Amino acid sequence: MTRKSGGTYGIGAGRPNRLGALFDGEGTNFALFSDHAQRVELCLFSADGKTEVQRLSLPERRGPVWHGYVPGLKPGALYGYRVHGPFAPERGHRFNPNKLLVDPYTRALHGAFSTHPATFGYSPGSGDSDLSFNSSDSAPHTPKSVVWDPEDYPTGAHRLRRGWSNTVIYETHVRGGTMRHPKVPEALRGTVEGLASQPMLDHLTRLGITTVELLPVQAIRSENALTGRGLVNYWGYNTAGFFVPEPRYLGPQGVAGFRQMVERFHAAGIEVILDVVYNHSAEGDHLGPTFSFRGLDNASYYRLVEGQPRFYVNDTGTGNTLNTDHPYVLRMILDSLRFWVECMGVDGFRFDLATTLGRERQGFDRHGGFMDALRQDPLLAEVKLIAEPWDLGHGGYRLGQFPPEFAEWNDRFRDTVRRFWRGDGHAAQDLGSALLGTADLFDARGRRAWASVNFAAAHDGFTLADVTAYSKRHNEANGEGNRDGHNANHSDNLGEEGETSDEAILSARRQRVRNMLATVLLSQGRPMILAGDEGGNSQGGNNNAYCQDNETSWLDWATMDDELIGFVAALIGFRKAHGVLRQGRFLHGVQRADGKPDVEWRGFDGSALNWRDPGLSSLCLLLRCCAEGPADCDGSGEVLLAFNREGGDQVLELPAPAGTWRREIDSSAPRQHPQDITEATVTVAAFSVAGFVRHPETST
Repeated sequence: MTRKSGGTYGIGAGRPNRLGALFDGEGTNFALFSDHAQRVELCLFSADGKTEVQRLSLPERRGPVWHGYVPGLKPGALYGYRVHGPFAPERGHRFNPNKLLVDPYTRALHGAFSTHPATFGYSPGSGDSDLSFNSSDSAPHTPKSVVWDPEDYPTGAHRLRRGWSNTVIYETHVRGGTMRHPKVPEALRGTVEGLASQPMLDHLTRLGITTVELLPVQAIRSENALTGRGLVNYWGYNTAGFFVPEPRYLGPQGVAGFRQMVERFHAAGIEVILDVVYNHSAEGDHLGPTFSFRGLDNASYYRLVEGQPRFYVNDTGTGNTLNTDHPYVLRMILDSLRFWVECMGVDGFRFDLATTLGRERQGFDRHGGFMDALRQDPLLAEVKLIAEPWDLGHGGYRLGQFPPEFAEWNDRFRDTVRRFWRGDGHAAQDLGSALLGTADLFDARGRRAWASVNFAAAHDGFTLADVTAYSKRHNEANGEGNRDGHNANHSDNLGEEGETSDEAILSARRQRVRNMLATVLLSQGRPMILAGDEGGNSQGGNNNAYCQDNETSWLDWATMDDELIGFVAALIGFRKAHGVLRQGRFLHGVQRADGKPDVEWRGFDGSALNWRDPGLSSLCLLLRCCAEGPADCDGSGEVLLAFNREGGDQVLELPAPAGTWRREIDSSAPRQHPQDITEATVTVAAFSVAGFVRHPETST
């Protein structure tokens, strides 16, 4: 740190306009929001972060923003805040100047988070513990904020700006995606640079992936309960810094490597979407630590229980809920989103527990403050927006109820696909809706079919291989007595729990995985694949591997099934080649100008499908461009999809005239060999999916 003569810095009034620490070439402006504070101290630290060398009170306040300017203070300087105010938990205030606080707007952290007792605002172990006052200094155990250089975070990053038409999402973890990849340089494994290394790009382009969706990459603090069991928060849904890339994921190039990762993906034609967690912070409930928001202004940053502000609203199940009703909390979230778009070049966001973000005092409101602010922002309105449409609060399940600008994770699709291929009764009727983009939920308010993000597996739950290998979860390694994770997995071990050497069982499992992948990739809506599912990756039956930063969660590239990878690539290629499989408009069987409906449901014998048949287990659908307008359909012809869930082969009567169809997809075979069908009928193997295309010269 460069000091002025005498070893100390002066401080002037500064400006309140931009929050955070902004270097202007001559000094650094500090601005911090705290509505209820009585005094704010800026604490400067030595270069190693171990010694507090100076405290400076921010001299000015405009409204709720405290600010000051320190001449000569340069990028790289370490700092934190101590905020004075009432310590009155029963009134919602938890100010404690003995706790060093991280700047919510910092771009980097020096040092790691700790579970030391000094990091708590109260004295752990006392009677009414959170009402006691802890005078221990937390600075030695709290990471320091870092003054950043604007030249290190230039704006105007390139984005691909692609629509939803061809989107195929690949959900992956930065670290777990490459830790066991033998072709990724060892120094880059587990980093953002490794994720965008050539072996990974080759794999993704072979598959035909258009978009990678990264599990949380913002700075993470593991919960004390996990660290006490020798575990960490691997998934990362416990954010401690909304502008900070998680240090564990950075490679040799540091923060610059993150932007380089995005640029390498873009050069390969692949978008980058970030899974972001703005619904809560890593400070936990009233018994959690104080390292930022809680000490800055607890009553503003968090939703507190009405009439009992000592406690936190817990719609997220994590102990606290950020107060997006507050304009400065909302501003922080929007500023963070703009940072990742403008400075890092990301192409969109998947919002964890998005229902929480849409909650107003009266409950969920799709036209609430957060939703409206996001949709009207000229920058953010241009990127892809995906909602996880639920939380744990009252009325929290909101599938299909987000604004038209959003796509949504469709967990109903996931459960339907699993139930259908498991053989559950009445699942065929549900599959009919799923195959057409769940129009009964999403076709409203001018929404498009891409609103449904279709998946059969995601990070949260079984992998697809485990859906076919385990009837029950096996989460013992998590240290919670196997009580955590989903109960309703709709899985089936097909004869033996877990690993087996029985080739008949293994063959049946591989077949079912192919069936589920085919169902995802041949449905209207936009598909998402969990990283590793394309090669049969297993987590050993753990359906809640959030704390397993080890070989349980890391993709095992050595055992990837290359035939399955080839099958997935063929499915994606088939989808891309035929616009009728990825239409933007919903299909309802409406008559087109040529007199034919845009979709027809058929039995295998060519008759109309009887949806009221309680024993219905197999079905076919004939797809054409939507009657409402072919603008988002390339007119590449008719596609017939056949889903045979019977235990025996079925004869399929093809639409007339005979000799006009080609079979391009057959999930009963690991390798795809397109075949012209010269007869009026064709055999579809037991427990399989088949896809047929009418020859272009005869298509309408």
